[in-house]
Amino acid sequence: MRNIGISSSCFYPLETEKAFQLLAENGIKTAEIFINAKSELQKSFLDELNAIRNHYGIRVTSLHPYSSFAENFMLFSSYKRRFEDFFADLPLHFEAARLLGAKYYVVHGIRLPGSIADGEYFERFAAMIALGKKFGVLPVQENVVNHRSESPAFLLKMKEAVGEDFKMVLDTKQALRAGHTAFEFVEKLGGSICHVHISDYSQTNDCITPLRGQLDFQRLFREMERQGYDGDYIIELYNNGFRDICELKGAVAVLSTL
Repeated sequence: MRNIGISSSCFYPLETEKAFQLLAENGIKTAEIFINAKSELQKSFLDELNAIRNHYGIRVTSLHPYSSFAENFMLFSSYKRRFEDFFADLPLHFEAARLLGAKYYVVHGIRLPGSIADGEYFERFAAMIALGKKFGVLPVQENVVNHRSESPAFLLKMKEAVGEDFKMVLDTKQALRAGHTAFEFVEKLGGSICHVHISDYSQTNDCITPLRGQLDFQRLFREMERQGYDGDYIIELYNNGFRDICELKGAVAVLSTL
């Protein structure tokens, strides 16, 4: 059985704990948690999520931080003091991931064009990785449209600079939005992909429930497995891309047996 999960972000702006509870009550056993506010990194809130996780036996594979929209300014701008200040807050993020049992911390990174050179970006990302390791959590680069990471060429350069610690999240909709296919990333970076966000697309919508559109999931799974991938596939949609939780559950059930 292939391991298919769902991100709590699918139900945004439903509060994080309610979205996670909804997944749990519907029998979803693998999830990504999208933290939507700094207060949700506090232990009292994480205890609430863990009570759900433990009661229903859900495995949390990744944490997606609320700060993704601000990383370009907080972590990767030319104003170094701002980087230092936000970097000092990262232990709170990594400890949250550790407490939830998440292996991966998803990073969007620097937007285009950006105000620092690639080399400095790679150095800062490597520092994040080193810090995350102290918590047993790995910061991973997601391919995101309008960010430097939208390009496979940039990610290959990053891989060379960061070394064996470099890992990435493949997001199929973000690849499409940047004018690429998911298969380009698999071919060029397959060995570095540790986590996958999946969605489908049609002629009128580039982010819909898997199996309702044109993406060849059998090919995707086959090519990923050829690269040695045995990790999770997380359905990550916007709330206008699906009808209800039953539709998502149906996709999980079918995808897990393709």
